[in-house]
Amino acid sequence: MSVNKTRGFLYTIARLLGDFQALSSGNPRKIAKRAARRVTGKATGRAFRRIFK
Repeated sequence: MSVNKTRGFLYTIARLLGDFQALSSGNPRKIAKRAARRVTGKATGRAFRRIFK
């Protein structure tokens, strides 16, 4: 396994753990904030990918 694949795997696990932490808190504000930030981040990433392609 290469370093890049390992890093990608670790980032994926970290992202899932953050989701789990927000859900397990039971606080609707934390869950909504987490979901909004994930959606915003994905949209920003797609926009930058189009611009700098």
